[in-house]
Amino acid sequence: MQHFELQGQVREAAGKAALKAIRKQGLVPCNLYGCGVKDILFTINAKELKAVTDTPKAYIIDLKLDNGKQYSAVLHELQWHPVTDACLHVDFLAVNDSKPINIQVPLIITGHAVGVQQGGKFYQNARSIRVCATMENLPDEVTVDITSLGLDKRIKAGDIKLDKVTVTTDKDAIICGVKTTRNTVAAAEEA
Repeated sequence: MQHFELQGQVREAAGKAALKAIRKQGLVPCNLYGCGVKDILFTINAKELKAVTDTPKAYIIDLKLDNGKQYSAVLHELQWHPVTDACLHVDFLAVNDSKPINIQVPLIITGHAVGVQQGGKFYQNARSIRVCATMENLPDEVTVDITSLGLDKRIKAGDIKLDKVTVTTDKDAIICGVKTTRNTVAAAEEA
């Protein structure tokens, strides 16, 4: 899995007025916890954070704080402003090499479905999938080949098998499929 480095400044203030002042400076208040780490309050530059939040890719984030400490983490929860769509707060979950990490990774669809060639319509319900693995085994993305997907067939999360990685998305969640169209039904009736 790819790593991304972010610089942070440790903060003490946690009140509503202090957080407003932090956001006016172009900073985003953040919190780091988990994996034996006591809660750490810090801030990150909003523009630097956009490189992580405005992409479908998943990253292990290397946090470098101004007190000299470094942590590996993943994005756990983001809070957004309902109108401006600006990031208001980020929770990071500390991770290490020994414990499995549960993370959302993007799906890449490859191939051309047989059902589409027969006149069906392809649909995709999910753009990402949740997986669990140790840091060294985490994939950057999950590739799904749809070449053999026929009419009225679909691929579920339970159909995706990966080495040393567990898919934790609900096994009945539909990833993609091919629907029969009216034209396909009419052509079959004529034949």
